[in-house]
Formats: sequence, C-alpha cells, structure tokens
Amino acid sequence: MGNYLVAGVTQIETIVRVKEVPVVYQPLTVAVDSIYTSVGGDAYNESMALIALGNRVNFVSHVGKDQELGIFNPHHTDIMIPTKYIMKDLTETPASVILFDEQRNQQIFEDIKDLRHAKTDMNAMTPLMEEADMVVLSNANFCRPIAEEASKLGKKVATNIRCYDRKKEKYNSDFYNAADILYLSDDTIKTDPRDFIRSMSEKYDIDIVIMGQGKEGCVLYDRTSGINAHFNAVNAGQVVNTAGAGNALFSCFLHYYLESGDSTAAIKNALLFASYKIGFMGTSEGFMSEEQMKEWRDKIWGVKDPFKDFK
Repeated sequence: MGNYLVAGVTQIETIVRVKEVPVVYQPLTVAVDSIYTSVGGDAYNESMALIALGNRVNFVSHVGKDQELGIFNPHHTDIMIPTKYIMKDLTETPASVILFDEQRNQQIFEDIKDLRHAKTDMNAMTPLMEEADMVVLSNANFCRPIAEEASKLGKKVATNIRCYDRKKEKYNSDFYNAADILYLSDDTIKTDPRDFIRSMSEKYDIDIVIMGQGKEGCVLYDRTSGINAHFNAVNAGQVVNTAGAGNALFSCFLHYYLESGDSTAAIKNALLFASYKIGFMGTSEGFMSEEQMKEWRDKIWGVKDPFKDFK
C-alpha cells in the first residue's frame, strides 16, 4: 500500500451523450439516459482510483463555500475519500460539461470559477508531503507551491498536465521542472509522439513521460530503462464513456510503478484498468481493486505475477 498526497481540481461534471461531436443545432433533443451528473475532476478521479487499489490518500482541493462535502462520498460506492483537506473557500465549486459521441469524440466545457485565486496552506501541506511516498499534482495554480516544496523535500512528484499547450509552457514550467513522472494526452501533439516525449524528458529532466492516445493506447518513455515505445489499448468490454480514462491510466500506473519500479508492467496494468473504467458513465466510477485486477489479468492473459510474467 502506498501513501499519496493528491492535489488538484474537483468539479461537478455533467456528461451528455450526443449523436455526434460537434453538435448539430436542434431546438430540443430528447434522449433517455443521456445526461449524467456527478463529482469529477482530475485530482478527485485519481484519488478515487488510488484508494480503490488499496492506497492511502490525502486529498487536497478547493470547492465552493456552500458545497456539502457529503457529495464526495456518494452512497453507490464503497470508496471513501477523505475530505479533511477539501477547502470550502471558492465562490462556487468548479463545473464542467462533457459532450461525447459513439466515435469517442469529446468536447469539454470547463468553468473553474475563482480557483485561480485559491491559496495553499503550506504549514498543513508540508507534514503531509513528508510522510507521502509520492505527490500527485494537477497543474492548478494552488498546486504550484506544493510542487516546489515537494521537490525541495526530495519527494517523487507525478504531474498530470492533460493537454500540452506550447503557449502555456512557461506557465506549466514549475510543474514540468518538479515532475519525476509526467502524464499528458496526444490531443494537441502534431509531431512524432516518441520524439516529443523524449524531448520533454530531456528538457525538464523528467524520468518517465506517458502520453495517452485514446483508443490507440499510449506511449511510454522511461529514461532509466531505455524504453520509448507504443503500447496498444486493451479491450476489456463495452465502451460507455471514455472521459476520465487518462486519469484512470495515470493513477493505476503510479500504483504499480511505486509497488514494483517496473514501468512496463505498470503501464500494461494501467491500460487494463483504464479499459475496464470506460465501461462506466461517470469519470470517477469503474475503478477496480487489486483483487479485481488479478482476476481480469487471469481471464485475459492467464497472468499470475504482474511483475514477472506480465511483460
């Protein structure tokens, strides 16, 4: 079991299934079971996934001043997320709307409210970092001092940038410089993905870079092991909604990598974990336990030891 400090965005998500993205204008569309609202956000989803896999998580985020914290532990799940470090200091809780279609296309609308102005109490964070095995961060502004302090303390830092934007590279440089492990998607990458993630590793001294490629799988760069390779996606069943798959893949990779130090085995486990997760509508649903992971590995590959045979 690992001990993680996870800090980043929490939001109320409304997920809408549409015929196609972009949406063709109609004054009214009626579709049964096409709209789903729940809690999500990168850091919340990653915390839920890590807890599902048996880890201890201290979760740090900011929500609206009138937000009821009970919503973060809904009755339909056995995963209990700690709410002690969820700060109720924003005017409103950040929100997003995610449109998706059967071709796995997505269009996301995000409103982070006044999250850019949220402040971090580093007196509370430093003890949490000192006991953590890994610090997992979104690139939210309030995570910036956490990234800096974690580096000073010599802690392993894993950062989820989501979409790379060259115009925002300077803004994100604090997170790149702090990261030992970096996750980003290929949505905005126009060059060869393996060349791109190698260049990011060299430029910012990052040990591991993972690039999510949706239904194509992912690319893993591990500087220490000399790995720079594409891994195909796993088909674990029905695809309901792919939103949140990257959070699932990233979290599961961190879990197995911290446990074993084997990035190849960790990414293959993560691809299975993410494939199962996209069979559920909500971005914070569908996370397997370690026991379920073992069962699914045995079903698909007959694998008994994920760090010896699962390569």
